[in-house]
Amino acid sequence: MTLMTASTILQPGQIEAPAGDIPFLRLPARDSCFKDRAARFRQLASDHKLSDFLAFMADLATAQQAALANFPAVPLPEANQLALCKAHGMPPLAARNWIRAPAWRAALLEIAEAVSARTPKAGQATIARLRGLDADSLEKLATAVLDGRLHDIDQNLELAASPFVAAALQVYWTHLATSLGPAAFGRSDPSNLCPVCASAPLASIVRIGGAEQGLRYLHCSLCSTEWHMVRAKCSNCESTRDITYYGIEGDRGIAKAEACAECGSYLKIFHMDKEPHVEPTADDLATLALDILMDEAGVQRSGPNLFLFSA
Repeated sequence: MTLMTASTILQPGQIEAPAGDIPFLRLPARDSCFKDRAARFRQLASDHKLSDFLAFMADLATAQQAALANFPAVPLPEANQLALCKAHGMPPLAARNWIRAPAWRAALLEIAEAVSARTPKAGQATIARLRGLDADSLEKLATAVLDGRLHDIDQNLELAASPFVAAALQVYWTHLATSLGPAAFGRSDPSNLCPVCASAPLASIVRIGGAEQGLRYLHCSLCSTEWHMVRAKCSNCESTRDITYYGIEGDRGIAKAEACAECGSYLKIFHMDKEPHVEPTADDLATLALDILMDEAGVQRSGPNLFLFSA
């Protein structure tokens, strides 16, 4: 398995409509976002070396959809706070500053219970431990997952618990985002962070159809919101120079690693024209081989997948 390199020079406006015609923000579809992710995980698992892991992730995404459907009302930003954030380019639900409602912890236990019967014995032991943790311990776990600093907490629990905690946090922030609606959010500064929750993107996706044909959107690692960024820029440092695309030789070209020589990082970019059912979280985990090859080439990934701690 080897990397294939293809350098592409794209100029702003070369392949995209004028800025005023571009739909900037795409909130996740509340009634189907995790359902669609589960379906993609199952499709990818059918003939994959990581089939058991991807099948488990399909079950987890199914549990996320059920938890989202049952999620209770929680505090949301006031109208004046939303207006202030929008005026100053600040994400109103910034993950590291937002005071989490206890409902996310209930969603965590609901999700864990939903997949318990299909979880390997070691995972069932983790679920049993999660049931016994107090609120403070669960909040520390959540903060560690959001900060990517799992080494700061219980080494025996952190990696095994992180998929469940990440799943619940995704449900919570998806609930917040979809409860407010797209009009609540504006463009953020910096533009490479989610305009909803200020999280880094896990990947980008080149979409198909209608006004979004050929446009690149960054996909949030936490709330699954997508926001437009032109394809002539690095998604990390926004440089427009020395962007190189890497793929695995002989594959269909659905996933590429977009690498920037300026900042020395890469982020995957997925192409819906190659696979209309591509889903960034699922396809990212299914293309870990590309991450391994990029790591061997000495290029660091710029954005997280919250489930990669356990992968």
